[in-house]
Amino acid sequence: MQTVELLGAPGSPYSRKMLALLRYRRIAHRMIWGSHMQPMPGYPAPKVKLLPTVYFSEGDDREAVVDSTPIIRRLEAEYEGRSVLPEDELLGFLDLLIEDFADEWMTKAMFHYRWHYAEDAANAGPLLIFWQDSRYADEVARPMADGFARRQIDRLYVVGSNDITAPIIEASYQRLVGILDRIVQRQGFVLGTRPSAADFAIYGQLTQLGIVDPTPARIMAQSSPRLRAWLDRVEDLSGLPDGQWLEPGALWAHLGELLAEIGRVYVPFLLANAQAATAGQSDFETIIDGKRWTQPVFPYQAKCLLTLRAARDALSEDARQALDALLAGTGCEEMFVTEPAA
Repeated sequence: MQTVELLGAPGSPYSRKMLALLRYRRIAHRMIWGSHMQPMPGYPAPKVKLLPTVYFSEGDDREAVVDSTPIIRRLEAEYEGRSVLPEDELLGFLDLLIEDFADEWMTKAMFHYRWHYAEDAANAGPLLIFWQDSRYADEVARPMADGFARRQIDRLYVVGSNDITAPIIEASYQRLVGILDRIVQRQGFVLGTRPSAADFAIYGQLTQLGIVDPTPARIMAQSSPRLRAWLDRVEDLSGLPDGQWLEPGALWAHLGELLAEIGRVYVPFLLANAQAATAGQSDFETIIDGKRWTQPVFPYQAKCLLTLRAARDALSEDARQALDALLAGTGCEEMFVTEPAA
């Protein structure tokens, strides 16, 4: 098989997600540190410029693709061994749900903490410039960092970070640190003693929250040295022995808290966002965790809800009944009984 090429940056949680996954699966790869704003000479441009950009090669031809979730599924189809997608239908759905939660909700905390607080923004600006190219002279890098930080701070509202939503985002992150601490202690990973796609999605967001950005990193260091150490281990799991997926009888005890957190914060967001998108609104307001939430509509996350619904519909009857029983009372079941208004 051809070597997979990955264009990404250390400050991109999705780049870190994919790099760690490639290492665990022992897929030959070449990491290219750079920026999606600076095209690789001789490389094709993806339809949408995002990080990471993954290049698949067929002879001398390269194909540029983005979006980590479908890329993981393509890698599963094209490369054998050390799968990160459980074959069991129920586990497969849970993996997709938790991966989606990490990619689409946890990233709100990542973006919020990075740019909401002055200390974190001052830390991130120069890093993001030097991650692109460490040879920039200080007099060139400084205005670039300041300008980038200003643009990102001005974009906080896009992901839903504002003075109204900040307490919801931060409370969820702090709860999540505790939940993940207990998950790691019990099994090592979300779905057992081997990592799934969901683990790498969580890891990607936490590389920023737990390592790069000072405010959330202090929270994690004080609350869960276990989880902070887990990040260093997941960076390279190429030597991890093969493990086992969870047995059905262990699912609730291991995942109940996490599913309840998803139902508490992410599901209300998904439903309100999808309803607003269906109605053609540009912004929406809802209640999350008993508090007011307001932000612009995010069309991609409306598609996420449709994807999760389609995945549940595709389950066998037995697997669907087992899933519904597991989700009952967590708030996650609302995704499948509440339809966005027309």
